[in-house]
Parts: sequence; C-alpha cells; structure tokens
Amino acid sequence: MRLFHKLIYLPSMRTLNDITPPSRRREVEPLDKPVAPGREPPRLGERLPKFPYATLIAIIFVIAASIGALFYFSSAKVDITPSSVSAAVQSSFTANQSGSVLPYEVITVQKIATQSVKGSGTKTVNSFASGIITIYNTQTKVQRLLTNTRFATVAGLIFRIRSAVAVPGGSPTKPGSISVKVYADQAGDSYNIAPTSFTIPGFAGTPQASEVYARSQGAMTGGASGNVPVVDSTLEQQTREALIKALTPDLLANIKTQVPSGYTLLAGAATTTFQELASAPSSTTGQVDVKEQGTLTAVIFPNAALAKAIASSVSSLGYQGESLMLASSSNLLLTTSDMPDPDAASFSFILTGTVSLTYTVDPIRIAAAVAGKTRSAAEVALTNYPEVKRAVIILRPFWRQTFPQDPASISIVVASGAY
Repeated sequence: MRLFHKLIYLPSMRTLNDITPPSRRREVEPLDKPVAPGREPPRLGERLPKFPYATLIAIIFVIAASIGALFYFSSAKVDITPSSVSAAVQSSFTANQSGSVLPYEVITVQKIATQSVKGSGTKTVNSFASGIITIYNTQTKVQRLLTNTRFATVAGLIFRIRSAVAVPGGSPTKPGSISVKVYADQAGDSYNIAPTSFTIPGFAGTPQASEVYARSQGAMTGGASGNVPVVDSTLEQQTREALIKALTPDLLANIKTQVPSGYTLLAGAATTTFQELASAPSSTTGQVDVKEQGTLTAVIFPNAALAKAIASSVSSLGYQGESLMLASSSNLLLTTSDMPDPDAASFSFILTGTVSLTYTVDPIRIAAAVAGKTRSAAEVALTNYPEVKRAVIILRPFWRQTFPQDPASISIVVASGAY
C-alpha cells in the first residue's frame, strides 16, 4: 500500500486585531510601556485611578460654610454689672401728689372678717346706718351746705348730714374737700353699704350737680331694724380681737399685691383701721356672725424718684444727679405724724436706716459710647461711666477687634437682678 502524503498549506498567523471587529476593539496599552519600580504593570482592560474631584469640592464647601456661619453669627455685645452704693439715711422729705421731684400715691385695701359664735338671745332695735364721706368742690368759690343736705347713692339710698358745712373751693384737677359724717334716711340694715360715690339731689339741673360730689372711703354700718341676735359681750370682744389679729397680716399681704410695677412700699408707710360691723344671724341655727372690717391705707413712691431724693440727701455720696434705683429698702423706716388722705396735696415724713442704691444703666448710652471703637478703646471709654462697675466685651468672630459703627448693632446686657 502506497502512502500518500498531502501537503497542507497553512496561512500565516493573524493578529488579535484582525480577529476582533473594529466596533468592539478597546485600546490596549503597549506591553512594553515602562512601569514604575515596585508597581505591577496594568492588566489588560484595567482603568487608571481618577483625581478625587468630589472629595475636594466637599472640603471646599465645608470650609466656605464654616466661614459663612462665623460671619452670620457674628456679634458685638457688652455685659454690664451696674455700680451700687449703700448709705445711712436720716433725713426729712416732702412729697407731693403731682408735679413734684418726689411724687407719691395713696392706695387702699379693705376686707371683712367673719366668725360664727353662739348667740345669747335677741333684742329689738331700730338704728340708722352711718359713715364718713368726703365732699369735693371743683369750684373756685366755697360751697356751703345746710343741715340735712341729702346725699344719694347710685341705687337711690339717701344719707344726710346733721350739721351745716362749708366745702373749700378748688379746681377740677385739685378740688377742695372736707370729710363729714352722714346718717341713713331710714333705719334698717339695707343702708349698711360698701364704699360708694354720692351726688347731691338738691343740685340737680344746676352747674353744681357736677362740681360738688362726695365719696365714702369706708362702709356705712350700724343700720338695723326689728329683732337682732345678741352675743355675750365678753365672747364678742374676744371674737373681734381674734378677727383683728387675723386681718392684720392678710391686709398687709393684699396691699403688697396692689403696688404697681416701678413703685416702692416702705416699712411704716401704711396704717390700718378697724371698724365693728353689726352682728347678723348665722346660717346655722343659734349662731351669730360677728363681723370686723379692716382698712389698710398705704403711701407708695416711684422707685427711681425716691432713690434720687435719698441720694441727694446723703452728702457723703457726692451724688451728681445720675439715674438710680432703690435696690433694697428692707432696713429703711418711714415715720410720720399723720398719714395723708387720698386727696392731700403733700405729705411730709422722715426716713431712717440704711439703703442700697443701684445706678441705672442706659443701654442706648453705652452702645453709643463703644460704637466704632476698638476693644481696648471701648474698655477705656467705659471707665468714664460711673454706672458701670464691670464690663465684659464679647466680639465675634474671634478675630474681630472693633465694634460696629451702628450702635443698634451692639447688644448691651445688664446683669439680671441688678434692679
């Protein structure tokens, strides 16, 4: 058997590019590209790392936001501790109701205390209620009123004076006045009324109807008619003493709540009066209600005006008229020969004891003093203000060393509790 050998012709080797279609070819780095020492050559198809642009942008944003926040929350503030002084006082003063360096006001509170006690029987009475009224005259001339002149309440109850009086002349802003006792026109407890205002029926239709009038400061009491309960005199006296003891601190606590903001009530500047009210049958059978009425009248002063008057009276302080406040008056006592009535023109008194005064800090004045100044210049400027005991300057951001030119952009904070 003959063996035939067939010669097979093989074409020459083709490259990878010849096999892969052009649309699917990827650039391939030359294999002979130099590689840095210690680093592996890139593999086929591997991408080189990109520059971290996103991280850089985030860092720049954080830095910009931080700087913006510093400027947004920038501030210029001065924390002030005001100066204060203490002084011993023993001086006489005169205050006036209005238009005075030292004005004053009169305030009043009234309360009724009741206690039920065992009755000891009844008695027949026929009594007239009575009380004190103050008659006012806004005319410039004296107004004379005859005996039995009538005074009417809004409800129509009639009271009379039992002797003639002459009411001094005055003006609409400062009427003349006189206090007199009036009596109910009829007997009975219906005339036992609370403080109220009165008109004079006899002046109806004349100018005097609005120019002459009256007000009562206390209740009308004592009116009774028919059988009324009776209480043993000793028991009644003991009960009234207990009621007065209970009313005294209650009235004082109540008057303190009536003091307006910015005013001061000094120790000794109040007086209390008590009035026996007619006993009445209790809701409990066999019991009688014993009643006592207490009235507390107090004189109060504007704090700042009183502080200035006190400072002016103490020569050792060298007071130059600066604004002051009365920080503490607990050791100050007011004494007077007579407390003023609500319509008195003036009031004289003596103050003794020790007082604590605090200078008033005007934030606008302080802001204007430091506006546009450097920190060091502001510190020097504030030493010229006697009302400033201590000043803490706060400027933000930390590199800021000058106050804004506009005082309104500067915050002035006075230590709490200073006034």
